[in-house]
Amino acid sequence: MSKDQRNMKPNLKTLVILVSFAVVLIIKVNATTGDYIRPPPRRNLQFPWSPKHSSHPQQVHISLAGDKHMRVTWITDDKSAPAVVKYGTSPGKYNSLAEGESTSYSYLFYNSGKIHHTVIGPLEDDTVYYYQCGGKGPEFKFKTPPSEFPITFAVAGDLGQTGWTKSTLDHIDQCKYDVHMLPGDLSYADYIQSRWDTFGELVQPLASARPWMVTQGNHEKEHIPLIKEAFASYNARWKMPYEESGSNSNLYYSFDVAGAHIVMLGSYTDYDQYSDQYSWLKADLAKVDRERTPWLLALFHVPWYNSNEAHQGEGDDMMASMEPLLYAAGVDIVLAGHVHAYERSQRVYNGRSDPCGAVHITIGDGGNREGLAHRFKNQQPEWSVFREASFGHGELKIVNSTHAFWSWHRNDDDEQVRSDQVWITTLRNSGCIAEKGHVMRKILLGP
Repeated sequence: MSKDQRNMKPNLKTLVILVSFAVVLIIKVNATTGDYIRPPPRRNLQFPWSPKHSSHPQQVHISLAGDKHMRVTWITDDKSAPAVVKYGTSPGKYNSLAEGESTSYSYLFYNSGKIHHTVIGPLEDDTVYYYQCGGKGPEFKFKTPPSEFPITFAVAGDLGQTGWTKSTLDHIDQCKYDVHMLPGDLSYADYIQSRWDTFGELVQPLASARPWMVTQGNHEKEHIPLIKEAFASYNARWKMPYEESGSNSNLYYSFDVAGAHIVMLGSYTDYDQYSDQYSWLKADLAKVDRERTPWLLALFHVPWYNSNEAHQGEGDDMMASMEPLLYAAGVDIVLAGHVHAYERSQRVYNGRSDPCGAVHITIGDGGNREGLAHRFKNQQPEWSVFREASFGHGELKIVNSTHAFWSWHRNDDDEQVRSDQVWITTLRNSGCIAEKGHVMRKILLGP
């Protein structure tokens, strides 16, 4: 071998190593992302100050409040403004009036405006109502959900107030949905209370027109030991129908809409078998009539089934306590947030695929400022069907008493792209509930 050949040999070896590394890298990238290049996070939105009359209603949003009733919530700077809502089925013609309650809160150096909650009704199903908050000011309108199938839910968690949040909200606005469900992490105020105000203004166009049903996440906690209780801001601003559903806490409740019973649970309040939430959930599920509400859904913030590197194991304790209750009751779909990515499972229970378990969907990708959770575990669990770290929202259309169509819409720049979809069949007529009847009676009703 010549001197030149000896000098060339290590160079060829190095070249082979580099080429092999490049090929592996290309394969890995393609396997993870395909042809889609995920966009970077966007900055927080800016909200220029816009002076308003002190009695002008701000941050208007609505939520379901029991059978054929709606809760209207808004804020005024005027502390003496009345908590009244005028409403009717024709623009500018209000033949009904309801009076509610008002509250406010202080948080360190921040003082909220007057927060008004007024329940109106009884209302007709699938009907457009026009309403006015406080007896004067602009007119708003909303549409009540239908009384029967089909019904469509928009779902987006971990919203925040970024450019991607606005993109998500714009896409949801294009969806012909009846109810918005948000599994925690709303404003990302994180102790800065003015961010609650800007979030309320950001979502008002949508939240004043369709009911928003929310539950709390970790960013709602805002606990200051010995100074401020957890969830003070959240509870004051986003009152949900907990009293109407027999709960003693705004952090967990349930509601019926069309033919679905939906349980909203709290990942950040006690959930062990000795807790109030556990006792309430057991009693709530025991009352479910699958003939009247053939679909059974659950929402909470921290996912129980998660193959992302982010927030691994954080839902294990709640899962150990409450999953047997949901399984015994035959819950069809579980929706969660917290992990800033999308993932959909097979029907699953106790850590593995189970035809009688629930479909678990993580959808914590609404547009928050913390960005996406890009890293999934290399070994995809057998129960995991589809996973992707992209901003987006979900749509659940329950077509009838047996079938529902779920789709996830990725934010591709500023266009929505349907990236995952599946038909889901309810467990009501599957035989699962009958097979688990004795288990359900034992768990839900006691020995």
